[in-house]
Amino acid sequence: MNTLVIAEHDNAELKPATLNALAAAEKLGGSIELLVVGGGCGAVAETAAAIPSVSKVHCADKPSYEHQLAENVSLLIAELAASFDNVVAPATTFGKNVMPRVAALLDVAQISDIISVESADTFTRPIYAGNVIATVQSSDAKKVITVRTTAFDAVADTGGSAEVVAVDADHDAGLSSFVSEEVAESDRPELTAASVVISGGRGMQNGENFALLEGIADKLGAAIGASRAAVDAGFVPNDYQVGQTGKIVAPDLYIAVGISGAIQHLAGMKDSKVIVAINKDEDAPIFQVADYGLVADLFQALPELEASL
Repeated sequence: MNTLVIAEHDNAELKPATLNALAAAEKLGGSIELLVVGGGCGAVAETAAAIPSVSKVHCADKPSYEHQLAENVSLLIAELAASFDNVVAPATTFGKNVMPRVAALLDVAQISDIISVESADTFTRPIYAGNVIATVQSSDAKKVITVRTTAFDAVADTGGSAEVVAVDADHDAGLSSFVSEEVAESDRPELTAASVVISGGRGMQNGENFALLEGIADKLGAAIGASRAAVDAGFVPNDYQVGQTGKIVAPDLYIAVGISGAIQHLAGMKDSKVIVAINKDEDAPIFQVADYGLVADLFQALPELEASL
């Protein structure tokens, strides 16, 4: 039993989600190898080689992979998969984009968003916004798996000395091309990796009022998130969204402000270690999952909270 894990990175740094995916791969048993695919990503491969659970790092450093276009990367992964029983990636935007293509090329059913490994062919995954946990058994000879990163503790990232080997295969499907990207720069931690998250909902009333969260976030070293209602209303950009159709987070502390607690939102944050809810509606569903709840007007509570920190 051997497993190929697809590393998530930005050609400069290895993303923490990779370490969570490796934790799931460890539970499958057997040897684990890692694929770093990109352009100018040699430093990432060297960093990955220090992960103790990785026996070998495959580095595909080609111009055609620089922007990690799914059409190109999936061809490479499908080719390398011939030598592996399992192909594993984080269930992030990157993984959700690439892995279904890999599964189609290999003519197998993808096993998506797993939260546990019961055996080499049996897994559990949430369905119906996490209200039901399905046990899935696969009879496919090769398994293509995406991992809900919040369900697995990250593996150690130092202490190993894996071999780094260059991958010569260079695939350009000719189906897509990179045009441009707009990256929002922020001194705050990444939403999916932050240990503290403070999110606003429809109760914030408008985007300008999200400034009330910023002072608290700065003092707590927190990332700022939002409910789907706030994003759909145009208060904040899409990359703030926490929920079933947004980002899945499980920080040590999650503060929900003006969020009613719809199932769609709970699916993205209910695994948080401690949940604090601030809402003026004492019957809001968010209080059913909150460890601490404050029934108060957020416009009064937030300045008082910031002043007391």
